[in-house]
Amino acid sequence: MDFALLEKGIWLGCAGVGFAVLFNVPRRALGVIYIIAALGGLIKFYLLSFEIGLVSATLCGSSFIGFSSVLAAHYRKAPPMTFALPALIPMIPGFFAYKAMVGIMKLTAEKDPDVYTKLFFETVNNGLSAWLISLALAAGVAIPLLITRKETVKRIKTDKVLEK
Repeated sequence: MDFALLEKGIWLGCAGVGFAVLFNVPRRALGVIYIIAALGGLIKFYLLSFEIGLVSATLCGSSFIGFSSVLAAHYRKAPPMTFALPALIPMIPGFFAYKAMVGIMKLTAEKDPDVYTKLFFETVNNGLSAWLISLALAAGVAIPLLITRKETVKRIKTDKVLEK
């Protein structure tokens, strides 16, 4: 394994723990969040090294985070989102969103039609990339959580009322 890839995993784990601390996650969950964030990010970057598309690699990494969060929730007795959200945040496509917003601002001032056309397509490309990566992150985490859910919230509330 490439050292640069391993280094990215280390920093992704640190970022996941940093966001977990900001969200006041219990201390007992921090180590698991570090591992899930690091491995989810490593999966994404490892697949990118094989020239798999960014959206597909992100979907695979976030799916790993989703399934791992369900397992961690079972063993650590905490909700799955406690593990999933902090681990997922380092993979948010901030660069593409930033470039899209800067492109939109530049489009408002551009007068040359050739430059405008090139800038327009770059802006749309960055915006669509940010949107599709965000969609892959959401689907990758939500689908495992929905698949593994045993009961609906409505049934859980009804069962508790009926027991009393």
